[in-house]
Amino acid sequence: MNIYVGSLHFKMKEEELREVFENYGEVSSAKIIFDKYSGKSKGFGFVEMPNDAEAKKAIEELNGAEIGGRKIIVNESIERAERKSNFRGGNNDRRGGYRRDN
Repeated sequence: MNIYVGSLHFKMKEEELREVFENYGEVSSAKIIFDKYSGKSKGFGFVEMPNDAEAKKAIEELNGAEIGGRKIIVNESIERAERKSNFRGGNNDRRGGYRRDN
């Protein structure tokens, strides 16, 4: 199961994130997302756990837990393809959109 972890301390290392989740079972990977321009942490990451039961227990017990002085957000990650969006590519049927008929 892929797990989203948000509100991380900006100085947290991937090894530390992995150790937190290893208390609940096997961790396949732990990745913190960094800004490609500044190289600084964006304050969130993802943890992959192969055992769904262990992953669900980790989510249940770690969501809202304080780590590094911050209350973290932990939930099951939703793949981008599964997300629903209302984005229609612009506002082309009313004035103010990208398409002008006048």
